[in-house]
Amino acid sequence: MANSHKIQSALISVFHKDGLAPIVEKLDQLGVTLYSTGGTEKFINDMGINVIPVEEVTDYPSILGGRVKTLHPKVFGGILNRQENESDVAEMKQYNIPQLDLVIVDLYPFEKTVASGASEQDIIEKIDIGGISLIRAAAKNFKDTLCVSSMEDYEEVLQILFDANGETTLAQRKHFAAKAFNVSSHYDSAIFNYFNSNHEIASLKVSETNGKVLRYGENPHQKGFFFGDFEAMFDNLHGKELSYNNLLDVDAAVNLMNEFVGEAPTFAILKHNNACGIAQRATVKEAYEAALAGDPVSAFGGILICNTEIDEATAEEIHKLFCEVVIAPSYSEKALDILKGKKNRIILVQKQIELPKTTVRSCLNGALVQDRDYLTDTSENLTEVTHNKPTANELEDLLFASKVCKHTKSNTIVLAKNKQLCASGTGQTSRVDALRQAIDKANSFEFDLKGAVMASDAFFPFPDCVEIADHAGITAVIQPGGSIKDELSIAYCNKNNIAMVFTGVRHFKH
Repeated sequence: MANSHKIQSALISVFHKDGLAPIVEKLDQLGVTLYSTGGTEKFINDMGINVIPVEEVTDYPSILGGRVKTLHPKVFGGILNRQENESDVAEMKQYNIPQLDLVIVDLYPFEKTVASGASEQDIIEKIDIGGISLIRAAAKNFKDTLCVSSMEDYEEVLQILFDANGETTLAQRKHFAAKAFNVSSHYDSAIFNYFNSNHEIASLKVSETNGKVLRYGENPHQKGFFFGDFEAMFDNLHGKELSYNNLLDVDAAVNLMNEFVGEAPTFAILKHNNACGIAQRATVKEAYEAALAGDPVSAFGGILICNTEIDEATAEEIHKLFCEVVIAPSYSEKALDILKGKKNRIILVQKQIELPKTTVRSCLNGALVQDRDYLTDTSENLTEVTHNKPTANELEDLLFASKVCKHTKSNTIVLAKNKQLCASGTGQTSRVDALRQAIDKANSFEFDLKGAVMASDAFFPFPDCVEIADHAGITAVIQPGGSIKDELSIAYCNKNNIAMVFTGVRHFKH
């Protein structure tokens, strides 16, 4: 076999021992000399297999509480030597350095330690120094050394040992080297992001090792990939694989419904990242029916999400609609049976986990990074700027509309009544166009806008929007304020008995 190397010696130093035993047993069967350290050495000894402590190679004990064990020229010389280089071979003999053909390392679990809420000292102690150095050295010298850098690869390396009786090819070693540098770079990125959690250093380090190839991207002629831990957020109970566009819609749905966690049953239907229907009611079935009434045309092929368990009655109604995805925190047994009646319908159980604190998107030849918009408008941050004050019901509708508006593409106007979306004007080049679009759409679905409220994601530069809204029957308005011509809008509202509140917070979403 061209460029093949027989494994004759191996250094094993791992944190996770799960799945390691079969590898050790096979190496022993192949007559491979084993070297190890600390807990791994004890693990191998307890298996009844001979293993040489690294200390016998280095003639130096493990020191500083185990912080320094493998960091020694005899260890790294055994990994980094070039076997075709006469000078390297001579120095190996001169300094009695053993050749190391295989290095197996599994790093201290830094990310898991951070996620656990451990103390800073515990986190610092989980920054692996020796292990990461071994990985980099072995991966660099892939021409002569096979580097196994994660417990995730134990099964694959075991198969190689069985298939070729301990011989490895250059292609295999290079493949594992690539994996090793993936592990190494990800590990360093996680450490940097921990130390730079306040973003004092303007540096972008994004590393995701859970990558999934999608059928295609936004369109069939584009490649698509998803990087992230989908299983940490959802249990996928049924249906086909999610597409690129499905994932974008699911993201939009989750972010919207996060505004209503812990509130009364709320149901939303999304299409192309925007809510085409959303309502809050006493029961989840009523919320679904009211959401669907908002735009039963756009709902076809949409993404459905709610903030409470879906019961049998609701599932029966949903089943009448062709929809791509249904998301809920739970389902009754009968509801699940009904929803599974459509072969390709994706059914997701949403888990409550913390989302990343920043958002990242490509821009020009780089990227834009910003804090996630965590601000939600509440009654406490409202300023009543008109003589006419909103009623209790209007105030509830204003805050409901504001939450929907926050998660709708700018420029946007949202019209709502009785905690039901009547219509939105989405992604328009002018706020007037967005408002007219919303009014026309609401009228087309026979909504009575008399007594409805209006939300805007940004201020009104002129009073024309409140005037148009007034003629449509709108009685209360919520907007950020901040225009140099705010007083003109306020004056119109005062003259026509419209209540207006300012939030002081803009919610652009481009």
